[in-house]
Amino acid sequence: MPHKFYHGRTGKLWNKQAGNRIIRKRIHVRVEHVQPSRCKEEFKLWKIQNDKLETEAKSRGEKINTKRQPEGPKPGFMVEGATLETVTPIPYDVVNDLKGGY
Repeated sequence: MPHKFYHGRTGKLWNKQAGNRIIRKRIHVRVEHVQPSRCKEEFKLWKIQNDKLETEAKSRGEKINTKRQPEGPKPGFMVEGATLETVTPIPYDVVNDLKGGY
């Protein structure tokens, strides 16, 4: 294998039904090149932290909101030092362009 690790898709493999038969999904790769997916690490850490915060709040007799909030829009700003410049188009003269040749 030219690569140190398998560069394919990560995720679950399932069977596919085609007509009256089930086609098994397969992957051909050496075992040394397969690693577990790290895509859910951040979610797992977030879940553990939320469970910890909820148990602490429950022991104090409080209720907290652990739901994630979407990132809002970026704050606005004013552009300073910019000057406006009006640009007028140059008229295109077809007749004189054809007389000039190539």
